[in-house]
Amino acid sequence: MTQISGDTHLQSDALEDLTSAVNYRKWLCSLGFPHFGDDVLEIGSGLGHYASEWADMGARITASEADESRLRTLRKRFAHDARVTVRELTVPISETADYSSVVAYNVLEHIEDDVGALRSFSGLLRHGGAIVLVVPAFEFAMSRFDRAIGHHRRYRAAGLARALTEAGLTVEHCHYINGPGLLAWYVTCRLLGGRPKEGPMLTAYDKLYVPVERRIESRLRMPFGQSVFAVARRP
Repeated sequence: MTQISGDTHLQSDALEDLTSAVNYRKWLCSLGFPHFGDDVLEIGSGLGHYASEWADMGARITASEADESRLRTLRKRFAHDARVTVRELTVPISETADYSSVVAYNVLEHIEDDVGALRSFSGLLRHGGAIVLVVPAFEFAMSRFDRAIGHHRRYRAAGLARALTEAGLTVEHCHYINGPGLLAWYVTCRLLGGRPKEGPMLTAYDKLYVPVERRIESRLRMPFGQSVFAVARRP
């Protein structure tokens, strides 16, 4: 299994640029939280925005990073927060543990051997524990920005389910989220060669569009989306 790839400075810049997408982050956090259990490990915690949100929701969480600068940011951010433990964790992962769940949002696509990574994630779980994932969807939306930040692939739901099954996991959920967001990504990143960033368009998207789409997708399963959300368990 290879290490997580991509321009780490650009990754951090992109994470910083999306800080204001509060409603979108709350939406993704609400999807994962019900599957967590009592002791959660987040792989690739970035700047800690998801970890902070989940802690506010009541999770006991360990945030982890391999990148030194982001690890320093995490340690500073959570230095006085007893709800969040911070640790270094690099890929490939050889250790085993007994977490109730492992969550990795927008991480798996950075790892060349995704099945091998999922097997190593499984080794960090107790039996019956859950792996909770969000990954980018649809290869036709692959852009220069995707490649610059180290994306090896974008997924279809069926392909992610196959990878989870091949890794020995039992799939419980695997479906698209943020349906119309796929079009926005395709136009902004693939056709125009841009990237998601702070500004009036992101603010309007987060405040006006996301709450509506979240309500719609709480009732309907979309046949497409910007991302795939998945939950799978270690037997």
